Amino acid sequence: MNDTTLKLCALLAMMGTPVLAQSTVEKAKSTGNDAKREVKKGAHRVGEELCMGTKAECASKKVKHRVEEGKDAVVDQAKETKDKVDSNGT
Repeated sequence: MNDTTLKLCALLAMMGTPVLAQSTVEKAKSTGNDAKREVKKGAHRVGEELCMGTKAECASKKVKHRVEEGKDAVVDQAKETKDKVDSNGT
C-alpha cells in the first residue's frame, strides 16, 4: 500500500471511533433507563398490593402509576430517538 492509502485508512478509522463510542454511551443510557423504569414499576406494584385505602383510592393510585409509567417510557424513548438522530447527523 502506498502512503496515501494508509493515511486514508487511518482517517476513516478515526472518524468511525467517536460514533461507536457515542453509540455505546447511548446504549448504556437506554439500559439504565429501562432498569430505572422496571424498579419504579416494581415499587408501584408493591405499593398497590399493600394499599390500605378504599377500593376507589387504590384504583386511583393504580391508574396514576400506569399513567406515570407510560409517560416515563415515552420520555425515555423520545430522548433515545433524539440521541440516535443526533449521532447519525455527525
